[in-house]
Amino acid sequence: MTRAQSRARTRQRLLDAAASSIARKGLAATSVEDIVAHAGYTRGAFYSNFSSKCELFVEWLRIDHQRILQSLRALLDVETVVADLSVQLAIVRVRCHRDRDSDILWAEARLHAMRDTPFRQHLDALCAERRALTARLIERWCERANTNSPMRCADYARAVIALVDGLCALNMTMPDALPDPMAEAMSGHFFTGLSFRRPA
Repeated sequence: MTRAQSRARTRQRLLDAAASSIARKGLAATSVEDIVAHAGYTRGAFYSNFSSKCELFVEWLRIDHQRILQSLRALLDVETVVADLSVQLAIVRVRCHRDRDSDILWAEARLHAMRDTPFRQHLDALCAERRALTARLIERWCERANTNSPMRCADYARAVIALVDGLCALNMTMPDALPDPMAEAMSGHFFTGLSFRRPA
């Protein structure tokens, strides 16, 4: 194993350990000692890769954010279009929310951003990229279906993300009251109500 490969492996193990601990206990309750103990390293290994817990957390979010963007970009290349936009939005929901721990970590990031301005700036930059790509998806779908969006695509993207993330948060805290099929049906009814118009 080369030095670069060894360093990359160490960083990934620290990221994985931190993600597990933060998802379980929260960022504030997770210490550097918790992370290195779980990863099997020393504090020295941590600080040779990251300057703080927040820097590590931002890096985890950035990596997962790239996964989300890559998954959404794949939808831009799909030639066939599903006429029902709610079906497309259900696909977006699946692409953005891969598992419970990831959802908890993004929820933790939003809470921490309310208290930490520099951290919020990092999170805002990631969210802006996701909004822009979601707007491009909506615009592309409208073009392929020969319909007009009832509002600016950028505004529609905000509504999509707010609904998708909000339903995800409710599903995490009330899984019995809001199971996945019900959440998907609710999103479908909501967006069907925003009638798309075919050009005259």
